[in-house]
Amino acid sequence: MAPISIKTVLVSESVDPRCRAILEENGIRVTEKQNMKKDELIAEIKDYDGLVVRSATKVTADVINAADNLKIIGRAGTGVDNVDVDAATKKGIIVMNTPSGNTISAAELTCALLMSLSRNVPQAAMSMKQGNWDRKKFMGAELYGKVLGIVGLGRIGKEVASRMQSFGMKTIGYDPITPPEVSASWGVEQMSLEQLWPQCDYITVHTPLMPSTVGLLNDETFAKCKKGVKVVNCARGGIIDEAALLRALESGQCGGAGLDVFVEEPPKDRSLVDHPNVISCPHLGASTKEAQARCGEDIALQIVDMVKGERLVGAVNAQVLASTFSQESHELIKLGEAVGAVLQSCTASKKPFSQIQITTLGDCMKSSTGYMTSAVMVGLLNQESGCCPNLINVLSLAKESGITVNQAHCASDSTAGVCRVEILANGCGYKASGSVQGGVPVLLELSDSVFRQPVSLVGNLLFFKASASPQLLSSVAGLLATEGVEIESFSAPSERTGDLWYCVGVSSLLRDLSILKPLVKEAAQLAV
Repeated sequence: MAPISIKTVLVSESVDPRCRAILEENGIRVTEKQNMKKDELIAEIKDYDGLVVRSATKVTADVINAADNLKIIGRAGTGVDNVDVDAATKKGIIVMNTPSGNTISAAELTCALLMSLSRNVPQAAMSMKQGNWDRKKFMGAELYGKVLGIVGLGRIGKEVASRMQSFGMKTIGYDPITPPEVSASWGVEQMSLEQLWPQCDYITVHTPLMPSTVGLLNDETFAKCKKGVKVVNCARGGIIDEAALLRALESGQCGGAGLDVFVEEPPKDRSLVDHPNVISCPHLGASTKEAQARCGEDIALQIVDMVKGERLVGAVNAQVLASTFSQESHELIKLGEAVGAVLQSCTASKKPFSQIQITTLGDCMKSSTGYMTSAVMVGLLNQESGCCPNLINVLSLAKESGITVNQAHCASDSTAGVCRVEILANGCGYKASGSVQGGVPVLLELSDSVFRQPVSLVGNLLFFKASASPQLLSSVAGLLATEGVEIESFSAPSERTGDLWYCVGVSSLLRDLSILKPLVKEAAQLAV
């Protein structure tokens, strides 16, 4: 990945001092401004390349659209619920979090709530402070031998499992991504949710909040659980349907709940908070000194690594960039953008594009198809008005424009990798193929014209389509000379019959391509 320039970062919340120190040690200017209102943030953000937040700052589409220079939004914590990721992606801004920074703290709080639910510890402590001695009222139950259902077997779910197994709990779980054999290796038997609900004495959720997880525990699923099941949510408010939970608590179907998160924070409706069988905390999952230090340090190091072009960790909307941190990938990205730019120039009068096929050939290109597709599209859309494409947003921009993009990879006997692009624009077909030779992107073919010597895709290039003739080059050279333009290189196709594409490297671009009309059938120019 070409290094991204981050010179200024705004930190809008209280983040561990190590965050600022690491950024400043690496030449990035940091400004800390906490407790800004939305209008203040909108006014402030336009001056910065990066923004670091925790959970209180709401990075809405309005904020993102006001950020003219913003290249990265870093969330010092797990999840990005407070960031409009779609709006950021559309604008080509990387959204990054620290997926492992809160893991231990969130897992430990989950375990604390599970233990508190089993022994009524907070209620008993409060009763003691009120001068009571109610031993019978707070009769509890052992965790030993009980079944814990873990919904979501990522980092936190795994840590909860290992800790609760030490209490003698049987751990079962569900996760649509983690393979069953992986979770089995750390003692969690995976099964479907339908199988899981009726077996659990305790249920804890550790999933992101998304359409498929909203209300995961609801009236219907509570009815499938054991009577008196106890539930914990230290993940995101809304995964457990709060109204359904209250009904289950009132009926006794749910025997108790430990809640660190709520749909509305702080919750105006106090029904759950005030319920005697609910233990609640004010979103403390990441509120440990260790987690805050880890998250602040992690987000700074991740930004620095990205700026230095070393690696990309924690990006939630820029997976295409993950494999672009090598010299070879930089060269291939330049190739893709250059081939796309050539076709953009040659099809300028034939728009709009309707369909694009991008094919990589050769074993060395097998892992590059994803970012090559994005790179080609950047070159193709770069001159569109009001369009600022980059590798992050370009496929979304293409989709919005009604362009169908297909990608494929084919094996090839050649040791050199090749990128082939075919375009359908306003009923006309164009294609081009290129490669990297000696670290330089070159054009091998343009619409069935295979060049005898590959065209180096650097500098000022003039492409023209004409019938082959002995006088063609001298005529074009004479015309260019009258315009004060020198020819620096010339590439001709192998074929000698029919209308063919030629390429001339020139000292400067022509002011008006129409002067070539007497000599050529089509012409295009670009600076690469």
